[in-house]
Amino acid sequence: MFYVGFHSSIAGGFEQAALKAHELDATAFALFTKNQRQWTANPITTEQASLFKKTCASLGYGKNQILPHDSYLINLGNPDPVKRQKSLEAFLDEMHRVATLGLDTLNFHPGSAVDNSDRQSCLKLIAQSLDEVLEQEPSVSPILETTAGQGSTVGSTFEEIAKILEYCKHRDRVGICIDTCHIFAAGYDIRNPEAFANTMEQFSAILGFDKLKGMHLNDAKLDLGSHIDRHASLGEGFIGLDCFSFILKDQRFSQIPLILETPDSSRYADEISLLKSYSPGV
Repeated sequence: MFYVGFHSSIAGGFEQAALKAHELDATAFALFTKNQRQWTANPITTEQASLFKKTCASLGYGKNQILPHDSYLINLGNPDPVKRQKSLEAFLDEMHRVATLGLDTLNFHPGSAVDNSDRQSCLKLIAQSLDEVLEQEPSVSPILETTAGQGSTVGSTFEEIAKILEYCKHRDRVGICIDTCHIFAAGYDIRNPEAFANTMEQFSAILGFDKLKGMHLNDAKLDLGSHIDRHASLGEGFIGLDCFSFILKDQRFSQIPLILETPDSSRYADEISLLKSYSPGV
């Protein structure tokens, strides 16, 4: 079964994310558990969590169809100990919020080697941060998202993500999310059958598909290897539509949330319908 959806808003309550996804016939959805541009938020109440869980259950959304995302402010690889601690505390809070909602994964961007600090040290700090958090929140798995490699961000190559896992003591509890725009911007070609197969062979060899716990399906506004993170609507960027048909015909991408983060939310319904048309298993 393929689970296709979009990043849904929690405006009006956490349950609204599920209701909005259901309205567009999505079989998956992503959400932030708080304002992604702020460090802190009010705790999730028992009533809020209960309503979210009941709504998801009534609409048929299991936790394997939902991919929460953390705040964009967090940088677990920050070399400044004070700033890293702030990120660490915010990330742990996000993990607790996910657990409160009855979910078990948290998608996040690995981090950035601030002021061109050493990248290997950054990767080690991210792994150390994950170990600290995982020891305090045992019910949620962090999901490392591939990046475009913009600026000093790390995690744009499969090898860098593998290094984070290598440095992490609790690597068995860490998953990976592939963002199609990001890997394309990072230099991984996915536009035709041969290129797609080659890229996924690299992923399999370096990281393994057992680690894949979610995907973000986005076209790219800029060409291959731009290292610029600019999403485009499906079929309106440099990736093109073929890549998404490859994904929806490949069982390696089934049973995980396939999430649209395309820029025009008015097109979500059409994009979901398009993705579903590629596979009888949706």
